[in-house]
Amino acid sequence: MGAQLREYKQKISSAQTTKKITKAMELIAASRIQKAMARVRASSPFSRAVTRAVSAVATHTSIDHPLTREPEQVTRSAVLLLTSDRGLAGAFNSQVIKEALELAELLRSEGKEVVFYLFGRKAVGYFQFRQMTAAADWVGEADTPTFQTATEIADALIEAYSADEAEGGVGEIHVVYNRFVSMMTQSPESVRLLPLEVVEADASGDQASGETYPLYEFEPEAGDVLDALLPVYIRSRIFNALLQSAAAKQAATQKAMKSASDNADKLITDYTRLRNNARQAEITQQIAEIVGGADALAS
Repeated sequence: MGAQLREYKQKISSAQTTKKITKAMELIAASRIQKAMARVRASSPFSRAVTRAVSAVATHTSIDHPLTREPEQVTRSAVLLLTSDRGLAGAFNSQVIKEALELAELLRSEGKEVVFYLFGRKAVGYFQFRQMTAAADWVGEADTPTFQTATEIADALIEAYSADEAEGGVGEIHVVYNRFVSMMTQSPESVRLLPLEVVEADASGDQASGETYPLYEFEPEAGDVLDALLPVYIRSRIFNALLQSAAAKQAATQKAMKSASDNADKLITDYTRLRNNARQAEITQQIAEIVGGADALAS
């Protein structure tokens, strides 16, 4: 009985230590998510404004521009996969990787070769473990992404899109990331960035309102306007996706750590009950031994 009591005490102590760690991580994630959401809210107006400007140019001109032209046949597609650098976030990384692989299978079924671009150590580790190749990867800034990194990613994708597919270029660009819906919900989404679709969702993920744009006159030419606007558009969309993914990661971590703390509480309660039962059984056995000895002496 004594050994059993010591075992339960050790398990209770271990569960209490685990609870302290998970509770601290939950509080850290709760504090970081406010900063992450503030960055998302700050980037949304600019992203919406650029989206409106590009949509206006594409809608009110008949110019044939490479970045808005729908190719007759696409043989290579680029997929940008956004994950986190760390784990302990439940299904955050697994669900977005699954979404990217399903998109890749869909593209391959259409006869397209898929080229992956990876952001986050979890995506890089997943591809390395399975000996899958990627065109480029970026790590180290998943929690606090910078616009400089978004610019590097966007420039690499635009360069691949501008190149001929026969020379290693791509005909379309997709981005797969976790969108922050609420503190309890992080939704994996795949969005086609290029060729540009005129009717697009705004930066918050809501569908376009369908409002009518006024008539525009462009100076310089509409082609020059698109040349200047579209790289900015791609950079802002990728940066917004990075910020959405970072906010979703903190929310997923908070939810996972709260669940871990609740499980630790349940373990502590269960082991405390078992310890009390073992102690009561030990006391009962001692009383029985004393009573038995007293009866033996009396007889």
